[in-house]
Amino acid sequence: MNKTIAVIALSTVTLLGGCAQQGLTGNTYSRDQVGKAQSVQYGIVESVTPVRIEGRTDGVVGSGTGAVVGGIAGSHIGGGTGRTLATVVGAVAGGVAGQHIEKSATERQGQEITIRLDDGGVLSVVQEVENGRFFQPGDRIRVLGQGRSRKVSY
Repeated sequence: MNKTIAVIALSTVTLLGGCAQQGLTGNTYSRDQVGKAQSVQYGIVESVTPVRIEGRTDGVVGSGTGAVVGGIAGSHIGGGTGRTLATVVGAVAGGVAGQHIEKSATERQGQEITIRLDDGGVLSVVQEVENGRFFQPGDRIRVLGQGRSRKVSY
């Protein structure tokens, strides 16, 4: 019984780790952006502020997997009505815990980049840090845009 729970818990952690969604960086594109024209502007980075980008909160994988694991664990407690209650409580608690684990596992380091554009305008863009490298004040960059979405790259 304990081995089964340990295997399920290990599988859950592995699954959640694999579901960690990478955010969009200056050199990463979503499927929606492929093949679509984007405006291009150039400018100089004025300032960079480190930020945390929240993890996923849809909870589909985290809460679902957590509920299954919690329900299985709860089903091994007590008997009769007590077992049923433990299964339900385990499933609910596992779902909540799984959602929190998923949110933590998908949280990312970001940066708010304030840019003085060549046309004199000022723009601020928040995006994920790529390969641990922050933009620096004075960097010459380009800003790619489509609709209300913008990303900064060299």
